[in-house]
Amino acid sequence: MHTAISAKLINIIAAALMCAALLVGAGSGAAHAANRIVARVSLSQQVMEVSVDGRPTFAWKVSTGDRAHVTPTGSFRPTRMHEMWYSKKYDNAPMPHSVFFSGGYAVHATYAIKRLGQPASHGCVRLHPDNAADFYQLVETFGPANTSIVIVK
Repeated sequence: MHTAISAKLINIIAAALMCAALLVGAGSGAAHAANRIVARVSLSQQVMEVSVDGRPTFAWKVSTGDRAHVTPTGSFRPTRMHEMWYSKKYDNAPMPHSVFFSGGYAVHATYAIKRLGQPASHGCVRLHPDNAADFYQLVETFGPANTSIVIVK
């Protein structure tokens, strides 16, 4: 039920932002600039902060790469999305609500929620299943071209 409510809220926010951008921009291209998502992942803090149109909207605990596995840093755009993906590299491990951003690296849900807030993955950015569903819905609603995933030390 939480996911359904969140999805509705996200769609309402998206529609409101689109209307506001259209009213303010009226054909000047501002509508495209106004509808942006930036997901900033801090490896040192193990947090992902999501801004919508420059406004902080969500802050979620994550798990990124552990000592033996690096999470790439930099600025990325989503390259593909899958509601459910199974890792081809790690024994078909489930990766619900995957938003891939660099090769085999993705932001996705984890069932190891007790490990959130500390490095624990093979390099991906893991989220609580509810948060991963919300992020997936945001990217789907706003579009990968309007989404940036920024990973910093």
